[in-house]
Amino acid sequence: MKADKKKELIEAAKEIRLGALEGIHAAKSGHPGGSLSIADVLSYLYFYKMRIDPKNPEWEDRDRFVLSKGHTAPALYAALALKGYFPREELEKLRRVDSFLQGHPDMKHTPGVDMTTGSLGLGISAACGMALAGKTAGKDYRVYTAIGDGESEEGQVWEACMFAAHYKLDNLCLIVDWNGLQIDGPVAEVMNPTPYKEKLEAFGFNVVCVNGHDLDELDAAFSAAEECKGKPTAIVAKTVKGKGVSFMENQTGWHGSAPNDEQYAQAVAELNSTEGN
Repeated sequence: MKADKKKELIEAAKEIRLGALEGIHAAKSGHPGGSLSIADVLSYLYFYKMRIDPKNPEWEDRDRFVLSKGHTAPALYAALALKGYFPREELEKLRRVDSFLQGHPDMKHTPGVDMTTGSLGLGISAACGMALAGKTAGKDYRVYTAIGDGESEEGQVWEACMFAAHYKLDNLCLIVDWNGLQIDGPVAEVMNPTPYKEKLEAFGFNVVCVNGHDLDELDAAFSAAEECKGKPTAIVAKTVKGKGVSFMENQTGWHGSAPNDEQYAQAVAELNSTEGN
């Protein structure tokens, strides 16, 4: 990846983190930890990889992105606003009655959202349907879906994986946001879903393991996904929950807590002072 493009994506990831925290702080509720961990993946997809058009959100031939871990919608909304789907000022209205930015993604009211999600396991299943529909119709769009590592404890996730491999959905790319924590504590202690690579390969996936904050590794992994034929690809992205904010990083308590005014100011200062990943 060229240096100027990489710099642009790093900046976009920072803005996604800032936008997510802005919405959560204003709403006084939300999920900052997982929103911050997925920001680099969203930056890469929305500002480099996906074929999309903010002026035509329902373009039939667009690539699709399904945020199966729907509780981290603040990060998705921040990416969509930054891309131009709606004004950034809307982020401050997160979770308000008069806002189209609900606590979980809503495809009926939010421009750029490809699937309504929230019930864990639902999103990856819907993404499989989108991918199969594309292949059946002879379309060349790709479908990307991100699940959380805690979400991967859901049986529906593995049913979807069987479906994807059975139908040889090589236009589907699954991203596992492996930040190691869920609302009840360390994922490995709650209901250990690892080893991801071996399990996903056994389910019929091409698997690439990466540092989910390294844009060069992400670029190589998503390129490998495009080149793989005859089977779906899973990108297992090792990430840091709360990435970029010192007091949130690797802290279970920030799974679903909003920062107060002082904490928000510190988080913004830290993100604005950080260069690179």
